[in-house]
Amino acid sequence: MSQPKRHHTVGVKVGHVLVGGGAPVVVQSMANTDTADAKSTFNQCHELALAGSELVRITVNLPEAAAAVPEIKKRLLDAGCNVPLIGDFHYNGHKLLTEYPACAKALSKYRINPGNVGRGKKRDEQFSTICKIAKDNNVPVRIGVNAGSLNQELVMQKMQENTDKNLGLDADEIYNECMILSALQSTELALECGLRKDQIIISCKISKPTHLIHLYRELAKKTDQPLHLGLTEAGMGMKGMIWSAAPMGILLWEGIGDTIRVSLTPRPNGDRREEVYAAQEILQSLGLRSFAPSITACPGCGRTTSTTFQELAEGIEGYVKKKMPEWKVKYEGVEEMKLAVMGCVVNGPGESKAANIGISLPGTGEAPHCPVYIDGKNFTTLNGTPEELAVAFRKLVDDYVETKYSKKQPAAAK
Repeated sequence: MSQPKRHHTVGVKVGHVLVGGGAPVVVQSMANTDTADAKSTFNQCHELALAGSELVRITVNLPEAAAAVPEIKKRLLDAGCNVPLIGDFHYNGHKLLTEYPACAKALSKYRINPGNVGRGKKRDEQFSTICKIAKDNNVPVRIGVNAGSLNQELVMQKMQENTDKNLGLDADEIYNECMILSALQSTELALECGLRKDQIIISCKISKPTHLIHLYRELAKKTDQPLHLGLTEAGMGMKGMIWSAAPMGILLWEGIGDTIRVSLTPRPNGDRREEVYAAQEILQSLGLRSFAPSITACPGCGRTTSTTFQELAEGIEGYVKKKMPEWKVKYEGVEEMKLAVMGCVVNGPGESKAANIGISLPGTGEAPHCPVYIDGKNFTTLNGTPEELAVAFRKLVDDYVETKYSKKQPAAAK
């Protein structure tokens, strides 16, 4: 099946990363550390980048945070990490960028929320200040409209218009219209301030999945600026992942969205990288990008009373995740590899044959043998304890990677 036709958008360079313009959909994330703590923010940004976040956003809310940004950037570069840093500004961005020019220079993009950049006449003045600083530093901006911080003057104006003209719109429809208007009007103001079209990314983020679909369908009709896609607050764990994946999957399959973030609420002391992995899985499930080998695993049923296949599936998933940083540097195309860990004879052999490497474990009442298929052919049969099976299967995976994928040449030799 062919991939969806991408919505035509202008290409915007964020550091070395191209967003829009037909480029692959870009994964991004946001640190949740105190930016003023340069060491902890560097550590998390580095972790997110290593996990595959191609853009990383940090909060710049206080003078101490703005002062720390150049140090964070320097630490990343010293670690060999050139991930573009995005500054997230609310309320006082115009002041911080003016008073801390080194911060403005170290960032690869500024995020502006038109709903809280100022009120009345000051809104346009302070918005324009940020745009002019972006122009002077030749960096792009994201005009990021949020339902939770929408310009209330615009909302009241549209509410009154709805009443006066008896338009019959409900509150949600008015909010959606206001979000799109805010984004488009702010884009026009940014252009008037001297920014080029290839320096502007737009987002209209809301927390209701169905509203997000309608919003972005309408937004895509009205602009050719690249679109940042995501729910503004997805929630925790499984709920957050599913609520993000449902609307984003639909929009991405329709060709809408140039960069995505899955805004998961982390558990206390949780792993921030989960939002990166979730974004990657959404793109990989749609065939839009490949980030790591995919693992097909049996869900289990009454035929699979042993937990061996579950343990093997979990173990090989963790092993692949651990090895990918090394593999992706050394081997071309390894992220396309497909593995299968199946639990009985019903679908086991078929799924195993369809994978690059697949193992079919015995179900209840089946002979205690584990046929392994490589590239569709029965390669060997494994036996032994769960630990012995895990070791043997990992070795087969290692051998396959070593022999089937071309070794990348060192950068200096290219």
